[in-house]
Amino acid sequence: MLTHLRPAFVLLVLLTLLTGIAYPLAITGIAQVALPHAANGSLIVAGGKVVGSELIGQNWTSGRYFHGRPSAAGSGYDAMASSGSNLGPTSAKLLDRVKQDVATLRTAGSPAIPADAVTTSGSGLDPDISPAFALLQVDRVAKARGLDEAALARLVTSLVADGAVGEPRVNVLLLNMGLDRLSSGGNG
Repeated sequence: MLTHLRPAFVLLVLLTLLTGIAYPLAITGIAQVALPHAANGSLIVAGGKVVGSELIGQNWTSGRYFHGRPSAAGSGYDAMASSGSNLGPTSAKLLDRVKQDVATLRTAGSPAIPADAVTTSGSGLDPDISPAFALLQVDRVAKARGLDEAALARLVTSLVADGAVGEPRVNVLLLNMGLDRLSSGGNG
């Protein structure tokens, strides 16, 4: 019996070392060399401090900033509680929340409301919004900051990313950082 267990045990140890240690270390090393920014979380640094990630949204509530999509992740953009709401299209709770969000935007004077302004993403952590949703917020942010709406609209359109896959999008953190530069008189 020991003659049958020994090769199985040796194979278990060998495969554990190969697939559990050597392979992950090799892939991590290659990623650090080839794509260090992405391998380290796509962190955004400003003034020597990490202010966020290009991959995880943040909960912007001030009228002086552009807001992201609604989030179903915990209390809002909680990466430890990443998930959708699991509420289906016939859910009264979901329909009530969407109707309330639509009503709020309509009272603010929004005639057409993009879907991402009132719906959450699958993870609840989406860092991007549609250009239409960003442009919808230009009036509010311009008034709150005393900025020219046309300059703010140009900032939004300059940050529209067209990926090879998916819809055009604007990263809210990068947009708000550009907004701060624009407000402080930088070349934002």
